[in-house]
Amino acid sequence: MHQDQDFAQFIIRIKQKTAIDLSQYKEAQMKRRLTTLRMKHGFQTFEEYWKAIEQNRSMLNEFLDRMTINVSEFWRNPSRWDVLEKRFFPEMLSKNNRLKVWSAACSTGEEPYTLAMILSELGALQRSSLLATDLDSGVLQKAMEGSYLERSLRDVPPASRQKYFKQSEGAFLISDSLKQCIQFKQQNLLHDAFDSSFDLIVCRNVMIYFTEEAKHLLYQKFSNALKPGGLLFVGSTEQIFSPAQYGFETADTFFYRKV
Repeated sequence: MHQDQDFAQFIIRIKQKTAIDLSQYKEAQMKRRLTTLRMKHGFQTFEEYWKAIEQNRSMLNEFLDRMTINVSEFWRNPSRWDVLEKRFFPEMLSKNNRLKVWSAACSTGEEPYTLAMILSELGALQRSSLLATDLDSGVLQKAMEGSYLERSLRDVPPASRQKYFKQSEGAFLISDSLKQCIQFKQQNLLHDAFDSSFDLIVCRNVMIYFTEEAKHLLYQKFSNALKPGGLLFVGSTEQIFSPAQYGFETADTFFYRKV
């Protein structure tokens, strides 16, 4: 089978089995990543690799882990979180006593826990709703466990580090009081329907892996999921060049407000 046809057939089968549409990811990046994984197991074609995935659940889980991007840090790009804490959250709380917040593609949990720590410091966590979703059930499990290596905490403010983490056997464990305030849930952003009336959606450093068509779909879905005046907070490489087409206006660098 021709190489392009081999990969195209693999994409079709994966979508049928998992509802994950690999055609909506940038092909060169995804194909390179999956080719490396396929060859690691000694398969010459994606046809052979597919048969192995069908027969071996652990190989399917490994595939899912590899095709999702699980890089996360607490307070990633701290200056942007500072804007959220000092400007946008106070603005929201002045209008609404209870906030509805979503960390989309939350990976191993650093992002929703950062949100929880900030809301806690503002005295708003207990009366807010915080949803965290990801495609990969493996990273969601790690997020729910809340155990991190010290390097993940490098940008955590010292006071928050002292208050919300407990050191145990070389790891730093997140406070149970934060865990209890976050609902973790598996979700396919491109395929699944979204909840609505969010005050804030955080989706950072994920869009860069999607095609332009997939980005367009997602920005529209995020806009529909926000309440008027709600904010979308994106990553440092994910500027929206025509926010108005999705019903957004630029609120600050990497923050977009639904009009």
